Amino acid sequence: MADSKPLFSLDGDPVAAEALLRDVFGIVVDEVIRKGTSASEKVCEWKEPEELKRLLDLELRSQGEAPEQILARCRAVIRYSVKTCHPHFFNQLFSGLDPHSLAGRVITESLNTSQYTYEIAPVFVLMEEEVLKKLRALVGWSSGDGVFCPGGSISNMYAMNLARYQRYPDCKQRGLRGLPPLALFTSKECHYSIKKGAAFLGLGTDSVWIVKTDERGKMMPEDLERQISLAEAEGSVPFLVSATSGTTVLGAFDPLEAIADVCQRHGLWLHVDAAWGGSVLLSQTHRHLLDGIQRADSVAWNPHKLLAAGLQCSALLLRDTSNLLRRCHGSQASYLFQQDKFYDVALDTGDKVVQCGRRVDCLKLWLMWKAQGGQGLERRVDRAFALAWYLVEELKKREGFELVIEPEFVNVCFWFVPPSLRGKQENPDYGERLAKVAPVLKERMVKEGSMMIGYQPHGTRGNFFRMVVANPALTRADMDFLLNELERLGQDL
Repeated sequence: MADSKPLFSLDGDPVAAEALLRDVFGIVVDEVIRKGTSASEKVCEWKEPEELKRLLDLELRSQGEAPEQILARCRAVIRYSVKTCHPHFFNQLFSGLDPHSLAGRVITESLNTSQYTYEIAPVFVLMEEEVLKKLRALVGWSSGDGVFCPGGSISNMYAMNLARYQRYPDCKQRGLRGLPPLALFTSKECHYSIKKGAAFLGLGTDSVWIVKTDERGKMMPEDLERQISLAEAEGSVPFLVSATSGTTVLGAFDPLEAIADVCQRHGLWLHVDAAWGGSVLLSQTHRHLLDGIQRADSVAWNPHKLLAAGLQCSALLLRDTSNLLRRCHGSQASYLFQQDKFYDVALDTGDKVVQCGRRVDCLKLWLMWKAQGGQGLERRVDRAFALAWYLVEELKKREGFELVIEPEFVNVCFWFVPPSLRGKQENPDYGERLAKVAPVLKERMVKEGSMMIGYQPHGTRGNFFRMVVANPALTRADMDFLLNELERLGQDL
């Protein structure tokens, strides 16, 4: 049986394999890159789940299929997927398509290596350190450590684990039984990964103390002091504060200098979740929003968001120079990390992380940076801010649009008030009726495929839209389209 070839297998046929890949790359260029980035095409082609299952024919069978059928399946996958590179995809904190980053991702996937030892990933071990060094320099550190993680949530969890290990190194061996009740502090606007991380690490969500925010969504340092005192009074041991630079909904930046002062007084690890806002450090005009970040112990930063480096590209940066990452996470697997190798084993970075296999996430950012330069990336950030301000000013000129708050970042939060509710703010059911508008408009735009924009409730506020200006290809015309499309979709409400 070992000699019998499976039907339609390309194993051992490099000519056929090359032909298939050339055809697939052609489909990608045509259907994703050309059409997917065209404003004249749909953002998505919505299908209900059962219909989509039938169209895709998802069942896996014992017999293989001919190359022509495989190409048809590739086209179907692309056709029914959301085009996040589309200029009218405003739904997430990531969007757009950088060609140099995409080229890096293609190379990464083709080489199919794991970033844990120098012997199998020599280029990428050196490249990762150079990229991390550049990111650390932008934070304000001349030395330190870091690693690319599978998403900002994991970066945040790593920071929590490192802070705990630094204070209680015995916990690596003895576990939770050797620890007192611990307390960490974050604002009510924090990313949900903070509570998830506390649960995952065995700290429990009760260990997360929520600090009040002001009307703009910024952590209040005076309440942080109060929460620390309350936690201590209850017998807990504070160990970490997680501040946020660029909150998910409102785009708020916590006052890092004041928070760092509190951490310094109490001897607490300061982590800054700058997954969304970290790229603002590239802008000389706007980097003041992160003043004080150089005082942090760790920083999470996702270049796949505002810089459009492509999913996923998430860095955890550390000020530490004591090899804390390796001491906390390492297990010295003898089949990978032999100490008698013929090169400097310090280049084997795999023991810095919890993972074994780790994908290469540095090439996409490195190649994009080489092409754009720091100045080009700075212009990209500044342009996003300028378009956000343009949208705000245009929004204010139109009847039926109401800002939630004046933005300081590229999150523009607003209500669309349909004709039937205008001038009815004093009605007792106004808020309830207004909260139903965004879900209706979202359904309409998605089913038409015209655009995608997120909405959510927030505290006592009913559902409102959160526009994210992140795609580097956006223009003022796209901002105008957004407003015009909402008016069109909601004219009968």
